[in-house]
Amino acid sequence: MSDMTHSLTHAGTALPADWRDLFALTKPRVMSLVVFTAACGLLAAPGHIHPVLAFSSILAIALGAGASGALNQWYEAALDAKMKRTAGRPLPAGRLDPQTALQFGVGLAAFSVFLMLFAANWQAAALLTVSILFYVIVYTMWLKPRTPQNIVIGGAAGAFPPLIGWVAATGHVAPLPVLLFLLIFLWTPPHFWALALFVRSDYAAAGIPMMPVVAGETSTRRQILFYAIIMAVAAVAPWPLGYAGALYGWTAAILSALFVLLSAQVGLRRSVENDRMQPEKRLFAFSVAYLFILFGAIVADHMWPL
Repeated sequence: MSDMTHSLTHAGTALPADWRDLFALTKPRVMSLVVFTAACGLLAAPGHIHPVLAFSSILAIALGAGASGALNQWYEAALDAKMKRTAGRPLPAGRLDPQTALQFGVGLAAFSVFLMLFAANWQAAALLTVSILFYVIVYTMWLKPRTPQNIVIGGAAGAFPPLIGWVAATGHVAPLPVLLFLLIFLWTPPHFWALALFVRSDYAAAGIPMMPVVAGETSTRRQILFYAIIMAVAAVAPWPLGYAGALYGWTAAILSALFVLLSAQVGLRRSVENDRMQPEKRLFAFSVAYLFILFGAIVADHMWPL
């Protein structure tokens, strides 16, 4: 605790925080994908929800995601301080004290659930609660420091948003949002392991058992390709199963083929010492665009079916 306290102080006094540090705690880049997939789940749902209630529901999901990010950074402040990629975050950099981060995260989580309860329904509020607890307790506190399968199982936390958005609009679960949940769940390992390959030294320094650190590069590359293939099947599945039309189907087929191709470039090559990991970086960048375009296609397919 003394090391952590020292890292959070400067000349014996905690550095002042401002709204930008609190905003940074919410992991806004991650939140943008959460908000987008949740909105797509809501817009693709049948029926109609009042625009104000729809906006409030998406805001609740965004706040819940932000709360999860804040509590994650609160718990991992000492680990973040050991990694170059995360050392500049508000807590390890000493701009924010742990108590403030904890109170902010818990308060934001509680507010997000109550907002969802009043804006939508108890089912969506319950799912939002489960997603927050899963990310903070199951993934952050339990899985991440203990097993290289942390991302595989923990990927469920990031897969909840489209399901929550759908349930906020309808009050019930249906096959299409479950398939979208499965898509994100299977997308998470190749997306995150592509990143983990070129920041492996960071995770090794922090003692986090990410797949490249524990199983090595070769095994990680093969698993990236494996998950990309089954993810592609899940991505296209709504079309032949009758839950989406040709617009989504062709978009999913083409983009998923590109995803598998990029994953094959990563999965089948040997690591080259001191290279810039270009195939891994291309896969990581494409994986983000892939999910944005695919979820946009499911909404477009719902609004303008072919």
